[in-house]
Amino acid sequence: MIADLILQLKDKIMFSALSWLYSKIIDQRNLRYEDGTFKSHALSVPVISVGNITVGGTGKTPLVGLIAEILAESGEKVCVISRGYKRANPKQRVLVSDGNEVLADVQNSGDEPFELACALLGKSIVIADADRIAAGKWAIEKFKVTRIVLDDAFQHRKISRDLNIVTVDATNPFGNEMTLPSGILREPIENLERADLFVITRSNLANDPASVEERIRAFNGSAPVIWCENRISKVTDLAEMSSGTNSAPESLKDRSLFGFCAIGNPNSFFQQLKMDGFNLAETKSFSDHHSYNQRDVDMLGERAKQKNCDAFITTVKDAVKLDQLEFRKPCYVAKSELIIKQKNKLHELINAVSTS
Repeated sequence: MIADLILQLKDKIMFSALSWLYSKIIDQRNLRYEDGTFKSHALSVPVISVGNITVGGTGKTPLVGLIAEILAESGEKVCVISRGYKRANPKQRVLVSDGNEVLADVQNSGDEPFELACALLGKSIVIADADRIAAGKWAIEKFKVTRIVLDDAFQHRKISRDLNIVTVDATNPFGNEMTLPSGILREPIENLERADLFVITRSNLANDPASVEERIRAFNGSAPVIWCENRISKVTDLAEMSSGTNSAPESLKDRSLFGFCAIGNPNSFFQQLKMDGFNLAETKSFSDHHSYNQRDVDMLGERAKQKNCDAFITTVKDAVKLDQLEFRKPCYVAKSELIIKQKNKLHELINAVSTS
């Protein structure tokens, strides 16, 4: 037992040292941007960035989609640019959607760009490209876009932005407030001062949501804060997703369900299902952005049989990677809706972004 404690202490010291080193490297990088050694490059149209300061899911993808919709409704020609994490050929630019139709599959797009492309047909172009500057210039020239929305770009300081939005998950806002690998912070928490707007998600799932804003105010006293709740808005049979057929959530609430997902914060999805009245008999989480295969589905089928589950339920992000796989039991897809408490305020802030 003593030997185990010594090993645990050594691991803790090692990870703490690595976190300290990581923080110093990030601090030096940010300092180079602040003193002008590293340059941020502006595009010829307004740019809105949506990102976070932590690893794991904070609910930013639905927010990116909502912002694109707000801009499109205002008559703007919108383009969403995402890196497309864990996609095939990550250095290649992929036109996921030209705004009229989806032009690439999920493997080449990445799950989040593909999800956004499907949700924003008729409203936004979607591009997957690690080089946001080059992608933005190309979109402006080729499609004459008037607004660009960057997905997951708080740390991507090479490109200037007119509105810098940070999403914060109220259920686990900053972890232990340590940077990787000891904590979940991508950079020191003090850098919240760069944000122009905070959107706090999953406030209805948190025990003490007010404390989240209090912590934010310790580092940024001026940026507006907008609160969001998350709800299951509709449920679709995976086999019928392409047809757009929806099932009422209540129709599943008397069934024994097996929830699974591969997202950054899986517990928030399971917690949300339970809060919205779904009966979860079993759950299984995979690593974020996991690419499913038939073995995974077969394993889920065996566990569902053991637990006497009637059906599976998963997220939209997972569903885009499951359509070619065969389930032994029905699989349903739960779409989570962002409910903005200060909707008019968000619209005003988004539409106020201009070239001035």
